[in-house]
Amino acid sequence: MTSETITADVAGTWNLGDLNVNRIGLGAMRLTGSAAFDLGAPSDRGRALSVLRRAVDLGVNHIDTAAFYFSALRSANELINSALAPYPDDLVIATKVGPVRDASGEWLPWPTPERLRGQVEENLRQLGRDHLDLVYLRAMRPGSIAEHFGALARLRDDGLIRHLGLSSIRPDQLAEAREIAPVVAVQNRYGVGAARHRRAFARQCGEQGVAFVPFFAIAGAGREAGAGGTDPHEVLAVARAHGATPAQVRLAWTMRQGPHMLAIPGTGNPDHLVANIAAGALRLSEEEVALIDSVQVDE
Repeated sequence: MTSETITADVAGTWNLGDLNVNRIGLGAMRLTGSAAFDLGAPSDRGRALSVLRRAVDLGVNHIDTAAFYFSALRSANELINSALAPYPDDLVIATKVGPVRDASGEWLPWPTPERLRGQVEENLRQLGRDHLDLVYLRAMRPGSIAEHFGALARLRDDGLIRHLGLSSIRPDQLAEAREIAPVVAVQNRYGVGAARHRRAFARQCGEQGVAFVPFFAIAGAGREAGAGGTDPHEVLAVARAHGATPAQVRLAWTMRQGPHMLAIPGTGNPDHLVANIAAGALRLSEEEVALIDSVQVDE
């Protein structure tokens, strides 16, 4: 499929609270060179900056990042600040708090609720902002999140955060958080082959007016290592029929799951960026969606 002239508005928009974003955005994790601290070579700084600027030129107005997205030589937040500040008025930058890594990349113990303020302030400093548009609490564990989410709600009341989200959570945690403060988005692992309970939760979010922002939508079972050669024959068949890449088919299928689905494919490759945005113009038939729906990978 031709992609050079396709912009991010082709897939439509969604409101994150009072912030309107195109449904195709950009994930910043891979701008540092890899999805994990010690995987792969550091990114080329100039190319990473050019990807960010090109994304905005192509209509991307939703960038997902985190202070813990850094490698030995690169910080996603610093790259975003350097490439895009002063920021366009319509650009929404979402970040995440909860997990913390030390300078060597090692994960530190789960923070107390009181330490979340320091994480928010660190994101503010790195991004050069006086407030954060959207902050996710990444839970990654069962049990109550009330104290941690309540701490973020107080920071929202203080004006440091505009909107709140949740990441790597379960349905009961979403219900608990919504009793404390509005939740505009959920960011969980989701993609082709997702287990039934993941699909059900994604639908539930849409029914509640909550955006669902999947990560690893392209990588699938490859997760941090990337998709590699893991594409099932159903995805490959649809890709051939459209003259598209398997990654584009995965993104198009994901966005067909509902108007509340927001794609944030991550890349540090300019060509992949253009192709990912073009996936918003890929229209899958009902038969093709059903074929891809039949894939079972993730339990």
